[in-house]
Amino acid sequence: MTPVHFSFTSAFILGLMGLAFHRTHLLSALLCLEGMMLSLFIALALWALQFESTVFSTAPMLLLTFSACEASTGLALLVATARTHGTDRLQNLNLLQC
Repeated sequence: MTPVHFSFTSAFILGLMGLAFHRTHLLSALLCLEGMMLSLFIALALWALQFESTVFSTAPMLLLTFSACEASTGLALLVATARTHGTDRLQNLNLLQC
């Protein structure tokens, strides 16, 4: 395993571990998701550069576009949750209540 491959794999796994074990606030969960998406973007971009093909060059940009949409939706949910509940703690959110 090359050091570059190891660093992107460890960045993705650290984001996944943070999302799985440190779910107290919605903002920390969104930051973990964003870190995972950025590590996937960099790994996919380096993979496309390694093959030197124009077919794979659009995949990182598509992933970055979806990542930006995910971040804006997450921030909109964070603002809406903070306005309605007064906090962004995930334990206070109950999906069964209206």
